[in-house]
Amino acid sequence: MDIRQLTYFLTIAEEGNISRAAEKLHMAQPPLSQQLKLLENELGMKLVDRNTRKIQLTDVGKTLEHRAKQILKLIESTEKELKDINEGLQGTLSIGSVSSAGATLLPDRIRSFYEKYPGITFEILDEDTPKIIELLNNGGIDIGIIRTPFNIESFESIYLPDEPMVVAGIKIPWEENQKFICLSDLTEKPLIVQRRYEDMIVQLCHKEGFYPRILCKSNDVRTILLWASTGLGLAIVPKNCISLIGNVHLEFKEIQESSLNVGTAIIWLKDRFISSAARHFLKTFEV
Repeated sequence: MDIRQLTYFLTIAEEGNISRAAEKLHMAQPPLSQQLKLLENELGMKLVDRNTRKIQLTDVGKTLEHRAKQILKLIESTEKELKDINEGLQGTLSIGSVSSAGATLLPDRIRSFYEKYPGITFEILDEDTPKIIELLNNGGIDIGIIRTPFNIESFESIYLPDEPMVVAGIKIPWEENQKFICLSDLTEKPLIVQRRYEDMIVQLCHKEGFYPRILCKSNDVRTILLWASTGLGLAIVPKNCISLIGNVHLEFKEIQESSLNVGTAIIWLKDRFISSAARHFLKTFEV
């Protein structure tokens, strides 16, 4: 049993048809059928049931399919790792990030990292958390930066400290020396929120005995802050986002509600090759 045979077998299993598998492998059908037969003879076991229109794997075939995927993935990862070691720290590091986190966490890190490793360039994709998860699973990015809570059991992660939410606006209706406000202080106030946090805000306000007056909602935190700067309403954003737009005179008050605190996680896939550049960059987030 060799790598070529495993590749042939996996293609047959994925296509469920030898003709389609042969076409995908750019080879004739008879030689592919012969390779499958040789593999079965070598193992002394039946791998597929040929009595149906669509090829079905036997229990043994299903086990081999699972193991073959692991073996080929390990070979691919090993090749990438050896190439990575041979070529050193160079290439492109792709990072998917929610805009509110990436805008505050990445600039200084990228600047200092580039000074140390000038062979690395960066590709930053601003996406929402579900899209970042999809990109990681598909190999479209190396590292993801997401807001929590979110189910990330299939990922390795570095959690950053939680941060509170703040209310931002012009001429906000609270005393200057009042550092914190409560959720109940937002009763009847026109609010501008991120869609991601809308349900959480609504539920917490309900517990306080009122329904929030959400005037506008957007996915982008900068848009929310810019709307607030026009006097349209009060923006609710994570505290570390208040510096994302400059030359705008917004006032801020921290919301004293721990259930509204948000976290940030740096994530990457478990049991998947990760480049030396990505490994070194991840160290910039370690406390």
